[in-house]
This record gives sequence, structure tokens and C-alpha cells, in this order.
Amino acid sequence: MSRDPFVQKGASANLPMHFDGTPQNFCFVLLPKATMLALAAAIEPLRIANQLTKSQLYTWHTVTEDGEPITCSNGLTITPGGPLAPLESDTIGFVCAGVEPEKSTSPAVLNWLRREYRFGRSLGGICTGTFALAHAGLLKDRKFTLHWENQPGFVETFPALSPSPNIFETDGRITTCGGGNTSIDMMLALMERRHGPELAIMVADMCIHMRSGTKSPQRSAHSVAIGSRNPALLRAIGLMEQALEEPLSNPELCDGLNISRRQLERLFKKYLGQGPMAYYLDLRISRAFTYLNETNMTVAEVAAATGFANTSHLSRQFRAKYGDSPHSFRKAWS
Repeated sequence: MSRDPFVQKGASANLPMHFDGTPQNFCFVLLPKATMLALAAAIEPLRIANQLTKSQLYTWHTVTEDGEPITCSNGLTITPGGPLAPLESDTIGFVCAGVEPEKSTSPAVLNWLRREYRFGRSLGGICTGTFALAHAGLLKDRKFTLHWENQPGFVETFPALSPSPNIFETDGRITTCGGGNTSIDMMLALMERRHGPELAIMVADMCIHMRSGTKSPQRSAHSVAIGSRNPALLRAIGLMEQALEEPLSNPELCDGLNISRRQLERLFKKYLGQGPMAYYLDLRISRAFTYLNETNMTVAEVAAATGFANTSHLSRQFRAKYGDSPHSFRKAWS
């Protein structure tokens, strides 16, 4: 007797469910340097749902542009099930990307996305797969998201598009998530819509995963570092992030926050262990790193976008933080 590759034998946990419908199929399009965590977090809930119900609720397969293996961002290789091919009408296609999203998308993938969307298919982006959807012209006037680290570079590349800070979004036939473990939340939401909350809850428990709603924000870099809900500190950092091209002075920050310079200094020292200007400079250099890594902006353009007087000024600060010049950094990773 042949075994069903999509329905595996489980342990004690089970959820009796009678389902005679057609399984929901997912196609995961793997781009070079895709993030394996985000991919696994999307597929495992499907496997667990089948295991719990002892039914083929879901099927899935992976493809690459030419059917050849791809190397993920962690250096491990995945062999796909085949090359890009037309999707069946009930299949949802997700583009899975990771680091260097601008370099991983090919014309063949973009044409495939446009064709499938034109034929009425539902599509999505996992982690930085959203870049491919944007290049294909599928995100205009839609709610969407991607990993918070890549959002600044995305906005520079697509100034007319505004990503959501939420962990996942569904708008019409387009579904996107921030990658990492947010793939689980996205899949659980799709699962709940199709089969009800009980299954989604049990799958989450099997994943040992605390569910988040779609409106849960991704944790930004500064909120992780701060570990604080101090409103004045968050407002200060918000002002800094909004004024990277023309950095604010200490007095201008104080005026915007309606606090004294002494209060501002004390606030940053207490929560971040450094002064506001030191944090501001580090924020600008980190943003420059993002632009160099995620966009095709020239070094001069990056310097201007992050408030440095010239490329020499940026180079000095960049080298002090990362041990290399912007030009050498980009050349090493090209």
C-alpha cells in the first residue's frame, strides 16, 4: 500500500475532521538566497494540519526558475520539485526570497507572476518575495508587507509603494508576510479562513507558537534594542528616522519633543547607554548599510539619503562601524 506523502502518522494529538473537498495546493517559488526559516515556517503548518486531521487538507510543492537547486541564505541547498509552470486554478503561489532581493528576481519570474495573476491566481510574497511582486506591478493600491529590515530599501526602490508594519497582510488575491516565524501566522490565518479556528489553534499548539493577529507590528530594530515603551524615547527615535537626509540637531530634537536637552540626554543614556547624537549617527550608518545591501543606489546617493555631507564622510563613519568602506563592502558582495 502506497503512503500519502502529504499525510504523515502523528503521535497522540489529533483532530477528527471529515473533509471531502479538494486539497488546497501551494506552490513555493524559491529565489536564490531565500530564507529557509520563512519557507519552513510556511510549509510546516500545512503538514501538521494534515497530520492532525489524518486528511489531505493541503498539498504543496517547490519550484525554481529552471528546476535547478538553489542555495538558501544559510548556505544550504534545496532541490525543487521542478521548474516554473502554469498554476492550476486552486493553487496559491508564494515567492520566497531572502537576502539581496534586488539581485534574485529574474525577468522569467516576473513574467510568470504577471501571467498567473492575469489568469486569476492568488499570489503572495514571503520575507522579501514582496520585491518580486512589486517589480511585477502587482502591489499598486494594495496593503502588503515585508521584513522590517528590508522596508527602508524597498521604499527607496519603490517610492510610490508603502509597506505595512504588520506581520502579514491579505488584500484581494495578494498575501504577504514579513518572513521568519510570521509565515506561521499567515498560514494559520489562511487555515482558519478555510477550515475554522479549532484547526488553526491546534496547529499553533503543535508548532509551540503563540499566535499574533494580522495587525501585530513587526519588531523594529530600535524597539528590540530599547525593550521599552517609553513614549518620549519612541517619539525621539521616530523623529530621527523621519529626518535621515537632513539630520536634526540636538536643539531641534528637543523642540520637537518639548523637552530639555538634559532630559533628552538622560533618556537615551538610561535606555540605550549612549547619547542621542551617537544613536542618531549609528541609525544613519545602519540605514546606509541597508541601502548598499538592498538597493542599486550609488554610494553618493546613499550618502545623500542618510545625511552625510559627501562620500568621504560616509566612508569614514561606515569603516569605523563595519571595518570596510562602502565601495569595498559592495564590491565584496557583488
